Amino acid sequence: MKVFFRTIHLYLSLAAGIIIFCSCFTGTMLVFEKEIQHTVNPHRYFVKPQGGRMALANLIPGALKQVPKAKLSSVIVYNDPERATEIAIIVPEKKNKKGAGAAIPEADKGKKAAGHDLKKPKTDERSNLTLFVNPYTGQVLDQFNRRQTFLYKVEMFHRYLLGAKNSVGDWVISLSTFFFLFILITGVILWWPKTKKIMKQRLKIKWGGSTKRLVHDLHIVTGFYTSVFLIVVVLTGLTMTFKWANATLFSLTGSKVVGKELPKPPLSIYKPDAVALSPETALSGMGEILTNASYYSVRLPRDSSATYTVSVWSKELIETNADIYYIDQYSGRVAGSVTFASKSLGQRVRAYMKPVHTGAVYGLPTQIISFVVCLVSLIFPVTGVMMWLNRTRKKKPRAKALVAA
Repeated sequence: MKVFFRTIHLYLSLAAGIIIFCSCFTGTMLVFEKEIQHTVNPHRYFVKPQGGRMALANLIPGALKQVPKAKLSSVIVYNDPERATEIAIIVPEKKNKKGAGAAIPEADKGKKAAGHDLKKPKTDERSNLTLFVNPYTGQVLDQFNRRQTFLYKVEMFHRYLLGAKNSVGDWVISLSTFFFLFILITGVILWWPKTKKIMKQRLKIKWGGSTKRLVHDLHIVTGFYTSVFLIVVVLTGLTMTFKWANATLFSLTGSKVVGKELPKPPLSIYKPDAVALSPETALSGMGEILTNASYYSVRLPRDSSATYTVSVWSKELIETNADIYYIDQYSGRVAGSVTFASKSLGQRVRAYMKPVHTGAVYGLPTQIISFVVCLVSLIFPVTGVMMWLNRTRKKKPRAKALVAA
């Protein structure tokens, strides 16, 4: 059986080794992305408190004037007095055959002057442009588009090999992750010792041994210590990637499979000649829910029948565990809510998949563990190839000797 598992371990590693190495390397780079951004760009995220904060009704219009044709998406407000307010906006981008923002060719200008109709370029709406605003002065501190950053490209390589959802790169990453699970399981089986004496040898690296022994120990010893963490990382990645894995999670928790979409929000009760409340007035009835939060996001009503949508993150919750409240824009009452505690067990467990995968689930301690595990995992493909080459070289002289005999 060990020969069988060794064969599986070897050929799956040879097939997916390079992709696994790249995934682990890019994953290592992404663990501290937020901390890197805060350290490199402190002017964007932090402000000096100066008296009272401006009302959102005044803060938002002033910021939107800085970006022509911008549409408001949401506003994130931090209770930390030293944090800037983040305003997420949607900016329509014109695209034609020559790309976004391409100039109209001279030939087309002539046709337009002659009265010929030209096809209007398609617009592409992106909602990831963020304005960082000083909540005390209204000054726009910076404009940030994550899609233009290096770390976003690293993430796209990590997830899709710079492709897109359901692209070839997406399937290559997904299958390699699936292979990685079998590589880890077979690796643990191959590591498992027959005696206690052998176990003691496989629990520590013999630094004074030969190069081959060192390579062997680096592969199997570090593999054993990190295998449990890596299996968890791989399983969470598979759950986020494959529908069957996601369905299995909900089945195991006895929950109904649901998508990422939230239930249809309730509507505001419209009254003739009614005037919509300002954001501060509408949110004033939430009281301690907001004051005890770490931060909260506000989506303004899109029409006369919609509600304010308020997502609240308490100090104990992580980014995927927000409580959502719907506020009537005319009365300020809570028209409905979807709290994290009210969700099914499957939904709650599913919400932890990404934070566990990235190491953000318990903050800095788990981030450090995730970083170290991903960094150490880079050893496996390299040492594995070296071990395979050493065995291949041993077989060649023996084969020649048999032929000579």
